[in-house]
Amino acid sequence: MSGSGAAGASGAAGASVEAAERFRSLHDVGRLLVLPNAWDAGSARLIESCGASAIATTSSGVAWACGYPDGDAIPPRVLADAVARIARVIAVPLTIDAEGGYSSEPERVGETIRALVDAGAVGVNLEDGPRPPDVLCAKIAAARRAADRVGIALFINARTDVFLRGLVPAETRVAETLARAERYREAGCDGIFVPAAADPHDIAALVAGTPLPVNVMMVPKLPALAALAKLGVRRVSAGAAIAQAAHGLTRRLATQLLAGDAGALFEGAATYGELNALFATPAA
Repeated sequence: MSGSGAAGASGAAGASVEAAERFRSLHDVGRLLVLPNAWDAGSARLIESCGASAIATTSSGVAWACGYPDGDAIPPRVLADAVARIARVIAVPLTIDAEGGYSSEPERVGETIRALVDAGAVGVNLEDGPRPPDVLCAKIAAARRAADRVGIALFINARTDVFLRGLVPAETRVAETLARAERYREAGCDGIFVPAAADPHDIAALVAGTPLPVNVMMVPKLPALAALAKLGVRRVSAGAAIAQAAHGLTRRLATQLLAGDAGALFEGAATYGELNALFATPAA
């Protein structure tokens, strides 16, 4: 996909075969894909300019930017529009956090994933949350069928919330995660995302227990990136951390300004010229 609007193999708009293959290769053994998640076209283009090899979205950040709460609340058409705006300004592959697919019906999930692919996505996250694994298996299969129909080798990252939500006792969460990972792999996923996994021993066991690329999320006390790479992790996501930090800074500066203190307003700010130039020419 291209910031200049160049057509991919799927047509004048939408995901390209080349971008899908490039994104898949970023998960090869021996590589660590670091994703500072974006939440709109502006943040995506800025993150790309920092050297990101791919852009991932944060579901919460996108939802907030569009005026919705996180948690499968954003209408799929609104999400697809946001995806298209991001895809228009970047040249690197784009993967979208699609939460639970915005429906309990697998075929409707497939329709939503098709819309995201048409908008420019070559990867998606789909999560189980508190629902039984069977539900996500059906959604993954539907998403795979939808992408295959348009010839895109969509990278489906299956997120399991075993650790994040404490779905099972601590002593069985690695085994439960691996059992789910195998089921999701059989359903057609390409990676397994385990947010809140942070202990090196747990991460090592997860990597050893599945052929899928393991994705972890930045949380306090997560091992350093170099250590994660040695453990065999292949993908690290910032999640909502950067979006939350940006909103926190906005709140602090606005509060100070409204109180009559403009002293910190320009500290560390990107210049107008730098930001405008990111959008004045096609993405590199």
